[in-house]
Amino acid sequence: MPMTVAPTAMQPQPGSLAQWLAAHAELGGETLEGLVALIEPLGSQAAIKAVSSGRYLFASAGLAEMFECAAVVGHTDAELLRADETTALRRVEQTVMAQRHPVVSEHKLEINGRRREFGVTRLALGQDFLLSVWHERTEERHREAHLQRALAQIEQQQNAIEQIRRELQQGSGRDDASGLYMRPQFDDQLLREIDLSTREHREFALVVIALDVTQSVTGLGDEAQQRLLEGMGRMLRANTRAMDSACRIGPQRFAVLLSGVGLATAHARMEQLRRQCAAQIVVLNGQDLGLSISMGVSSFPHTASRQDELMTASESAVHEAQRRGGNQVVLASIAFG
Repeated sequence: MPMTVAPTAMQPQPGSLAQWLAAHAELGGETLEGLVALIEPLGSQAAIKAVSSGRYLFASAGLAEMFECAAVVGHTDAELLRADETTALRRVEQTVMAQRHPVVSEHKLEINGRRREFGVTRLALGQDFLLSVWHERTEERHREAHLQRALAQIEQQQNAIEQIRRELQQGSGRDDASGLYMRPQFDDQLLREIDLSTREHREFALVVIALDVTQSVTGLGDEAQQRLLEGMGRMLRANTRAMDSACRIGPQRFAVLLSGVGLATAHARMEQLRRQCAAQIVVLNGQDLGLSISMGVSSFPHTASRQDELMTASESAVHEAQRRGGNQVVLASIAFG
């Protein structure tokens, strides 16, 4: 008779747990017990059930505590849970046995009068047994619900603040989205600052700020962009002095003149602003968009002494900050000659 070779698909994959267990069969039981012991501190509980009877043949110690009963082993779900819950569990188990690959499902169970939520991962063990790993998500879901309510309240407050701000600034010539002055006013202010600093032999800093808009935010449309512009406007209005000038100079660009401030001080202040922006919550439809910015800082007269050269230096520094991944402050290079 010709010799037959078992199909490759039946052989354990190199580097797999099955291959290792085949080579160390004497450690198989200890290995499985070790895996169960490792997942228990993570809040997960394992169990093995007989498919024919529906009885638990094995359950880690914490599962009985999770179900708030004396014992799980030897019992069926019908003896531990309500009839409608048992039916839902059984339906998923039948799917797992038919599909033969891990299935993750979520279940809401009433245990001793309290509604609790669980995530369960199941896997068929041959034709007769079912392995399941339970993880309670009740507190996690409660935290998520509290967070969503808090975000909704923040969004309402931010919308109310922006509405009041628009009404107060109506007709002032400021940008509607950010509440800041626009590019023409900034160019005039920059020329005056250069003239004044030249006559008084003092320095000032020019900061160009770009919003780091992610693809996920872009996918949310114009309203998300509007929320970020509003958030950036609030941060600049709250973090600039009366003698400074903060303006919106482009679709996603801002500029700040820091009067009488040197490069080191400007860098420190902008780093503080960057951190505050990163911690700021900007909400749209219950989702925190985040507020990440890239900043380029130049100094008069050390970096440059002309308007166009200062803007170019700060813009180049912003591009470098974005090239590095964004959410950082970069100092413009100073030419030595």
